[in-house]
Amino acid sequence: MRHKMMLWNTKTCKTWQDIHDQYEALLLAHAINELDKIDAWYRRELPSLLQERTPPYVTKDEFLEILRWKMKRGDWREYNRIRIVETDARIVKKAAQDALTLARDLDGDIPTASKEYKKPVQILCELDGVGPATASAVLAPLRPDLYPFFDEWIGKQIEGLGKVAFTPSYYCKYADALRTKAAELKKRCGDNWNAQEVGQALWVASGGKTR
Repeated sequence: MRHKMMLWNTKTCKTWQDIHDQYEALLLAHAINELDKIDAWYRRELPSLLQERTPPYVTKDEFLEILRWKMKRGDWREYNRIRIVETDARIVKKAAQDALTLARDLDGDIPTASKEYKKPVQILCELDGVGPATASAVLAPLRPDLYPFFDEWIGKQIEGLGKVAFTPSYYCKYADALRTKAAELKKRCGDNWNAQEVGQALWVASGGKTR
């Protein structure tokens, strides 16, 4: 599952696609309890739920499930989970609804450095215990083209970003790099790549927590 080559600079379309196709295999290789089931819900069911809701929102229970997915993919930070558990459900839903509604209405070519792009992340980060990584995990299912999930293993695969820092400014650079790479792949390969899918391929290339 580990790839000695750096995928980021690879221009071969088949290589990108072949590595991306190993995403589910890497999930299973992690052998983390229920990660595959939670991931299936996150990638296949949640996007449809969000698209069907007007305005889009997630409940507090769904927010906690997203957080569970994020922590099983990375590091489990119980103190952050507890802070969200202790937040009123109406506050969680309202923040998610406000952020998702703004994200839904953004143009696909909006600059990552713009205030409008940053606002949905900022709204979610106002919740106690929520940082850019969790915010991106909430936004990605609705706008995978604009808000790829912020993952340390992926960040390490992106050339030129430097040491991973879980800050809003770093996330903007991270997201911009993935959006740019997705545009390059769409142009070169003719496939419908988005920023989230580029991140998934890079996660596979990194080996995730199995490396």
